[in-house]
Amino acid sequence: MDLGLKGRNAIVLGGTRGIGRAIADTLAGEGAGVAVCARNADQVAATVAELKAKGVRATGAPVDVTDGAALKSWITDVARELGSIDMLFSNAGAMAQGGDAASWEQNFRLDVLGAVHAFEAARPFLEASGEQRGDAACVIISSISAAQADNASSYGPIKAALIHMAKGLARQYAGKKIRVNVVSPGTVYFKGGIWNTIEQNMPKRYHDTLARNPTGRMATPQEIANAAVFLASPASSYTTGSNLVVDGAISNRVNF
Repeated sequence: MDLGLKGRNAIVLGGTRGIGRAIADTLAGEGAGVAVCARNADQVAATVAELKAKGVRATGAPVDVTDGAALKSWITDVARELGSIDMLFSNAGAMAQGGDAASWEQNFRLDVLGAVHAFEAARPFLEASGEQRGDAACVIISSISAAQADNASSYGPIKAALIHMAKGLARQYAGKKIRVNVVSPGTVYFKGGIWNTIEQNMPKRYHDTLARNPTGRMATPQEIANAAVFLASPASSYTTGSNLVVDGAISNRVNF
């Protein structure tokens, strides 16, 4: 399916591993230019080289997403280099699971303020894209944990804040032709990821979690990326303010 992304440009925060990398690869496969950032310079360089090998324009830099000034400066540089920002994917996450103050602060600074600063920096370029093309998009990666609580972890409430923020942005900027949506994954497995680590170090927790999912498995990063890229594309041009749960029915919530 041609999603209509050829000639458009996207920024992917946390774009070198897992869901973010799958998003970047999917965008490149659709003919879009891609800019990625992450903390590891070697991973960024390798990712950019592999994206360019797909025949698209690609760029990237090691950026600490918790450094608002650095993040905003990089996004402005990307807009200058690629010529436009038509899509923004806020995927970077701290993954801190504790309920202590340090975990709350870590999740808030990376997940929430990272998304806030990224949108603020990208907004004028997204507005220009919306005016020119009639459709620009921001997709935020949250989690099904936003709707579940087994203990007082900071992780779920922080992810819930992203969903609330996205709805407000969607309504606020609809007139500027900027759509804002959320993808909320369930458990996602990839080598080097959190569930791979849990599988190795906490096998009972891993197998108990696996058993809770009616599908009998965890998602691949590609399955989450497919949803995210579709929501950002013109093929989904009337969808904004939505929270798309992609969890294999591991949650029992009903989404009215």
